[in-house]
Amino acid sequence: MTRKLIIFGNGLGMALDSDYFLLSRALEKVWDLDDFLSDEQKELIKACLDTDQCPRSEEELDILHQVTAHCNSLKKLGRGCCGWLNQHGDDFPIATERYIHKTAIELYNYGGTLPREFVTPLTDFIKRTKSHVATLNYDKLLYQEFISSSVLEGYRGYLIDGIWASRGFQEDNLVRKHSNNFGYYMHLHGSPLFFESGDKIYKERLPSLSLNMKNHGNHLVLTHVNHKRSVIQNSRLLSAYWYYLQLALHEASEIILFGYSGQDLHLNTMIKPHLANNTKIVKVIEWDDQSDHRERNTYWNDALGGTVTLIRLENILSYSDW
Repeated sequence: MTRKLIIFGNGLGMALDSDYFLLSRALEKVWDLDDFLSDEQKELIKACLDTDQCPRSEEELDILHQVTAHCNSLKKLGRGCCGWLNQHGDDFPIATERYIHKTAIELYNYGGTLPREFVTPLTDFIKRTKSHVATLNYDKLLYQEFISSSVLEGYRGYLIDGIWASRGFQEDNLVRKHSNNFGYYMHLHGSPLFFESGDKIYKERLPSLSLNMKNHGNHLVLTHVNHKRSVIQNSRLLSAYWYYLQLALHEASEIILFGYSGQDLHLNTMIKPHLANNTKIVKVIEWDDQSDHRERNTYWNDALGGTVTLIRLENILSYSDW
């Protein structure tokens, strides 16, 4: 059995509906929700960004991430005394986390589905090889297909993500026991489905995920690349997925980067050693935007530190040669 590792980026959703999956659109949609952010919270966010409008990019979310981190640090320093923050500052981290979480929900709850001519060869390949799958995006496009095709079905399935309905996430759930040989489904940048109850991490069911839900989780990497690593390190769930990504990289005979921008430096760093010593084939599937093919080859070779196989398509969802 030849096992591969397929890493899906945001290009998967963009190939289906480039307008819907714009981060700026989702941020604005959530910003305008009734009875969500108060006027005071909106003013604080705009003051952080030195703008008169809602956030529109990962760069601006990065600023909010830094302010939230500083607020949390000051809250810890203030324990047992009067505190360093007023009520608005005290509430700011939760408001920001909820804003980011609802933005991820908006991206996740796209109403469309992937074309069958794309899904069927992919799920058949995974069932045949138990190839690992990792995602960097925040949509349910793959997740719902993996459930309906029984790729994901607990230990009876072909892939697992380590989260059981009864006991939530435990890293021990990812350990292969009793001759199991499943592959891994790793949500590298998290999911709005993940939430905490006590000291456990659970996963919401798809139908219950809505912009009106009260629960919110912080196992999401929706920030600038400079701080993605710190968000991952602060989540035991995401840290576990990145740990098992190393195992997946070693097990895979081939690494397929599908709809990935190449801009997540923490991911590139992990891939580089496998390309540098020529032990792996690294295949990049990307949208052909009519830019120079040689320039794109150079971009990828520089980003990953070796020679990749670059496949550029007018529609990446037409790819089926897994």
